[in-house]
Amino acid sequence: MMNNFIAAFLIGSLGAGHCLGMCSGIAGAITFSEPQAGKKHNNYTSIFLYNIGRISSYALAGSIFAGASGALIIFFGGKEFLIYLRILAAILMLFLALYISRLYFGLLKLEQFGQFFWQFIKPFARYFIPLKNPIYAFPLGFLWGWLPCGLVYSTLAWAASSGSSRQGFFIMLGFGLGTLPAMLCVGKLTQQLKFYLNHRIFRYGSGLLLTFFALQTFYIALLQLR
Repeated sequence: MMNNFIAAFLIGSLGAGHCLGMCSGIAGAITFSEPQAGKKHNNYTSIFLYNIGRISSYALAGSIFAGASGALIIFFGGKEFLIYLRILAAILMLFLALYISRLYFGLLKLEQFGQFFWQFIKPFARYFIPLKNPIYAFPLGFLWGWLPCGLVYSTLAWAASSGSSRQGFFIMLGFGLGTLPAMLCVGKLTQQLKFYLNHRIFRYGSGLLLTFFALQTFYIALLQLR
Protein backbone atom coordinates (compact mmCIF):
# COMPACT_ATOMS: atom_id res chain seq x y z
CA MET A 1 0.00 0.00 0.00
CA MET A 2 2.82 2.39 0.91
CA ASN A 3 4.46 1.88 -2.50
CA ASN A 4 1.21 2.81 -4.25
CA PHE A 5 0.82 5.84 -1.98
CA ILE A 6 4.33 7.07 -2.81
CA ALA A 7 3.84 6.44 -6.53
CA ALA A 8 0.53 8.33 -6.48
CA PHE A 9 2.19 11.18 -4.57
CA LEU A 10 4.86 11.36 -7.26
CA ILE A 11 2.26 11.38 -10.03
CA GLY A 12 0.47 14.27 -8.32
CA SER A 13 3.75 16.16 -7.97
CA LEU A 14 4.65 15.62 -11.63
CA GLY A 15 1.22 16.81 -12.73
CA ALA A 16 1.32 19.91 -10.54
CA GLY A 17 1.79 22.19 -13.54
CA HIS A 18 -1.51 20.95 -14.97
CA CYS A 19 -3.20 21.48 -11.60
CA LEU A 20 -1.98 25.08 -11.44
CA GLY A 21 -3.42 25.72 -14.87
CA MET A 22 -6.77 24.12 -14.00
CA CYS A 23 -7.25 25.66 -10.56
CA SER A 24 -5.37 28.97 -10.69
CA GLY A 25 -8.57 30.77 -11.69
CA ILE A 26 -10.54 29.56 -8.69
CA ALA A 27 -7.56 30.25 -6.41
CA GLY A 28 -7.54 33.82 -7.71
CA ALA A 29 -11.27 34.09 -7.06
CA ILE A 30 -10.68 32.98 -3.47
CA THR A 31 -7.91 35.53 -3.02
CA PHE A 32 -9.85 38.50 -4.33
CA SER A 33 -13.12 37.59 -2.62
CA GLU A 34 -11.67 37.95 0.88
CA PRO A 35 -12.60 40.96 3.02
CA GLN A 36 -9.83 43.54 3.49
CA ALA A 37 -9.45 43.11 7.25
CA GLY A 38 -6.83 40.42 7.88
CA LYS A 39 -6.82 39.69 4.18
CA LYS A 40 -3.39 38.05 3.99
CA HIS A 41 -4.17 35.68 6.87
CA ASN A 42 -7.58 34.86 5.40
CA ASN A 43 -6.03 34.17 1.99
CA TYR A 44 -3.69 31.51 3.33
CA THR A 45 -6.43 29.95 5.46
CA SER A 46 -8.87 29.87 2.55
CA ILE A 47 -6.38 28.44 0.07
CA PHE A 48 -5.36 25.76 2.57
CA LEU A 49 -8.97 24.78 3.33
CA TYR A 50 -9.82 24.83 -0.37
CA ASN A 51 -7.04 22.34 -1.10
CA ILE A 52 -7.95 20.13 1.85
CA GLY A 53 -11.51 20.01 0.48
CA ARG A 54 -10.18 19.20 -3.00
CA ILE A 55 -7.96 16.39 -1.72
CA SER A 56 -10.86 15.02 0.35
CA SER A 57 -12.96 14.71 -2.80
CA TYR A 58 -10.15 12.79 -4.54
CA ALA A 59 -9.79 10.38 -1.62
CA LEU A 60 -13.56 9.85 -1.46
CA ALA A 61 -13.74 9.21 -5.20
CA GLY A 62 -10.88 6.70 -4.95
CA SER A 63 -12.64 4.87 -2.15
CA ILE A 64 -15.97 4.79 -3.99
CA PHE A 65 -14.65 3.66 -7.38
CA ALA A 66 -12.21 1.10 -5.98
CA GLY A 67 -14.89 -0.23 -3.64
CA ALA A 68 -17.34 -0.48 -6.54
CA SER A 69 -14.85 -2.40 -8.69
CA GLY A 70 -14.19 -4.77 -5.77
CA ALA A 71 -17.92 -5.31 -5.34
CA LEU A 72 -18.26 -6.16 -9.03
CA ILE A 73 -15.60 -8.85 -8.63
CA ILE A 74 -17.48 -10.39 -5.71
CA PHE A 75 -20.76 -10.22 -7.61
CA PHE A 76 -19.49 -11.70 -10.88
CA GLY A 77 -16.95 -14.01 -9.26
CA GLY A 78 -13.93 -13.18 -11.39
CA LYS A 79 -10.82 -11.02 -11.24
CA GLU A 80 -10.54 -10.43 -15.00
CA PHE A 81 -12.42 -7.16 -14.63
CA LEU A 82 -9.68 -5.71 -12.43
CA ILE A 83 -6.98 -6.84 -14.84
CA TYR A 84 -8.66 -5.10 -17.77
CA LEU A 85 -9.21 -2.05 -15.60
CA ARG A 86 -5.48 -2.05 -14.79
CA ILE A 87 -4.71 -2.19 -18.52
CA LEU A 88 -7.03 0.77 -19.05
CA ALA A 89 -5.24 2.63 -16.25
CA ALA A 90 -1.89 1.96 -17.95
CA ILE A 91 -3.21 3.31 -21.25
CA LEU A 92 -4.59 6.45 -19.58
CA MET A 93 -1.29 6.95 -17.75
CA LEU A 94 0.53 6.76 -21.07
CA PHE A 95 -1.83 9.37 -22.50
CA LEU A 96 -1.11 11.45 -19.40
CA ALA A 97 2.64 11.19 -20.05
CA LEU A 98 2.10 12.42 -23.61
CA TYR A 99 -0.15 15.22 -22.39
CA ILE A 100 2.29 16.50 -19.78
CA SER A 101 5.08 16.32 -22.36
CA ARG A 102 2.81 18.28 -24.73
CA LEU A 103 3.31 15.72 -27.45
CA TYR A 104 -0.35 14.65 -27.72
CA PHE A 105 -3.51 16.11 -26.18
CA GLY A 106 -5.91 13.21 -26.60
CA LEU A 107 -6.54 13.18 -22.85
CA LEU A 108 -8.61 16.34 -23.26
CA LYS A 109 -11.37 14.23 -24.85
CA LEU A 110 -11.74 12.40 -21.54
CA GLU A 111 -12.18 15.75 -19.78
CA GLN A 112 -14.95 16.62 -22.24
CA PHE A 113 -16.77 13.46 -21.17
CA GLY A 114 -16.66 14.64 -17.56
CA GLN A 115 -18.29 17.93 -18.49
CA PHE A 116 -21.65 16.16 -18.54
CA PHE A 117 -21.46 15.48 -14.80
CA TRP A 118 -19.73 18.75 -13.98
CA GLN A 119 -22.69 20.77 -15.25
CA PHE A 120 -24.75 19.44 -12.32
CA ILE A 121 -22.06 20.08 -9.70
CA LYS A 122 -20.85 23.49 -10.87
CA PRO A 123 -23.93 25.47 -9.73
CA PHE A 124 -23.45 24.22 -6.15
CA ALA A 125 -19.77 25.16 -6.24
CA ARG A 126 -20.60 28.63 -7.54
CA TYR A 127 -22.82 29.16 -4.52
CA PHE A 128 -19.72 29.62 -2.33
CA ILE A 129 -18.19 32.32 -4.57
CA PRO A 130 -17.44 34.95 -3.41
CA LEU A 131 -16.36 33.53 -0.06
CA LYS A 132 -18.16 35.12 2.86
CA ASN A 133 -15.95 33.29 5.33
CA PRO A 134 -12.70 31.28 4.95
CA ILE A 135 -14.45 28.16 6.29
CA TYR A 136 -16.54 28.03 3.10
CA ALA A 137 -13.38 27.32 1.14
CA PHE A 138 -13.51 23.68 2.28
CA PRO A 139 -16.89 22.81 0.66
CA LEU A 140 -15.87 24.89 -2.37
CA GLY A 141 -12.70 22.80 -2.75
CA PHE A 142 -14.61 19.57 -2.16
CA LEU A 143 -17.02 20.38 -4.98
CA TRP A 144 -14.34 21.84 -7.26
CA GLY A 145 -12.40 18.60 -6.88
CA TRP A 146 -14.92 17.02 -9.24
CA LEU A 147 -13.90 19.39 -12.05
CA PRO A 148 -13.21 17.30 -15.19
CA CYS A 149 -9.49 16.59 -15.20
CA GLY A 150 -7.62 13.99 -17.24
CA LEU A 151 -4.86 13.86 -14.62
CA VAL A 152 -7.38 12.93 -11.92
CA TYR A 153 -9.22 10.45 -14.16
CA SER A 154 -5.99 8.64 -15.06
CA THR A 155 -5.00 8.21 -11.43
CA LEU A 156 -8.57 7.33 -10.46
CA ALA A 157 -8.63 4.49 -12.99
CA TRP A 158 -5.44 3.15 -11.41
CA ALA A 159 -6.98 3.49 -7.93
CA ALA A 160 -10.13 1.67 -9.08
CA SER A 161 -8.02 -1.20 -10.44
CA SER A 162 -6.86 -1.95 -6.88
CA GLY A 163 -10.31 -3.39 -6.14
CA SER A 164 -10.03 -2.24 -2.53
CA SER A 165 -11.86 0.75 -1.09
CA ARG A 166 -9.02 1.28 1.38
CA GLN A 167 -6.35 1.06 -1.33
CA GLY A 168 -8.29 3.40 -3.59
CA PHE A 169 -8.63 5.91 -0.77
CA PHE A 170 -4.89 5.99 -0.02
CA ILE A 171 -3.87 6.10 -3.69
CA MET A 172 -6.01 9.17 -4.36
CA LEU A 173 -5.01 10.70 -1.02
CA GLY A 174 -1.36 10.32 -2.02
CA PHE A 175 -2.10 11.85 -5.41
CA GLY A 176 -3.89 14.82 -3.86
CA LEU A 177 -1.10 15.42 -1.34
CA GLY A 178 1.38 15.35 -4.22
CA THR A 179 -0.39 18.31 -5.82
CA LEU A 180 -0.63 20.22 -2.52
CA PRO A 181 2.79 21.97 -2.34
CA ALA A 182 2.34 23.61 -5.74
CA MET A 183 -1.28 24.51 -5.09
CA LEU A 184 -0.42 26.27 -1.84
CA CYS A 185 1.74 28.75 -3.72
CA VAL A 186 0.22 32.18 -4.18
CA GLY A 187 1.15 35.39 -5.96
CA LYS A 188 4.54 35.72 -7.66
CA LEU A 189 5.70 32.36 -6.35
CA THR A 190 2.97 30.68 -8.40
CA GLN A 191 4.21 32.31 -11.60
CA GLN A 192 7.79 31.27 -10.89
CA LEU A 193 6.71 27.71 -10.16
CA LYS A 194 4.67 27.59 -13.38
CA PHE A 195 7.78 28.62 -15.31
CA TYR A 196 9.83 25.73 -13.91
CA LEU A 197 7.03 23.16 -14.16
CA ASN A 198 6.37 24.11 -17.77
CA HIS A 199 10.04 24.01 -18.71
CA ARG A 200 10.81 21.53 -21.47
CA ILE A 201 13.26 19.52 -19.36
CA PHE A 202 10.75 19.06 -16.53
CA ARG A 203 7.90 18.21 -18.93
CA TYR A 204 9.89 15.60 -20.83
CA GLY A 205 11.39 14.17 -17.65
CA SER A 206 7.94 13.89 -16.07
CA GLY A 207 6.54 12.31 -19.22
CA LEU A 208 9.34 9.75 -19.25
CA LEU A 209 8.76 8.83 -15.61
CA LEU A 210 5.01 8.53 -16.13
CA THR A 211 5.67 6.34 -19.15
CA PHE A 212 7.67 4.06 -16.86
CA PHE A 213 4.70 3.86 -14.45
CA ALA A 214 2.37 3.09 -17.36
CA LEU A 215 4.58 0.29 -18.68
CA GLN A 216 5.02 -1.15 -15.20
CA THR A 217 1.25 -1.18 -14.63
CA PHE A 218 0.70 -2.78 -18.04
CA TYR A 219 3.36 -5.42 -17.34
CA ILE A 220 1.77 -6.35 -14.01
CA ALA A 221 -1.62 -6.69 -15.73
CA LEU A 222 -0.12 -8.99 -18.39
CA LEU A 223 1.42 -11.20 -15.72
CA GLN A 224 -1.99 -11.50 -14.04
CA LEU A 225 -3.58 -12.58 -17.34
CA ARG A 226 -1.36 -15.67 -17.49
